[in-house]
Amino acid sequence: MIKVLFICHGNICRSPMGEYILKDMVQKAGRAGEFEIDSAAVSREEIGNPVYPPARRELEAHGVFCGNHRARQVSMEDYRHFDRIYYMDESNARYLARMLPKDAQKIRPLLSRDVADPWYTGDFRRTWEDIVEGCKAILEEFQ
Repeated sequence: MIKVLFICHGNICRSPMGEYILKDMVQKAGRAGEFEIDSAAVSREEIGNPVYPPARRELEAHGVFCGNHRARQVSMEDYRHFDRIYYMDESNARYLARMLPKDAQKIRPLLSRDVADPWYTGDFRRTWEDIVEGCKAILEEFQ
């Protein structure tokens, strides 16, 4: 079982998009049984909140549904449990460096650049494209 955790600031836009995009990809590839996929936040600001409505709409526009997701904060238990923790931008990396052990093998960026943050840009389509690119790379890594 490959255990993947996506991280963003609030766990209402980018990280749940990553979670549900990768879940959809592994399902379509017939590999759902090989993966455990979840998401979390570095902050406590959105704890308990659902996926942000424009992020939900972007997922649904591509046939990806996110159910009853509720934002939560990353923990040491997550660090111990997950094989890979993918963060969305350098700000997330700085928070994670204060919260979890330094572990470049386990904790890494989803892309070699920051994933577009739709909270500020409003461009959920660009975020979708960035996250799909990163999720495809994850599937290639774990062939």
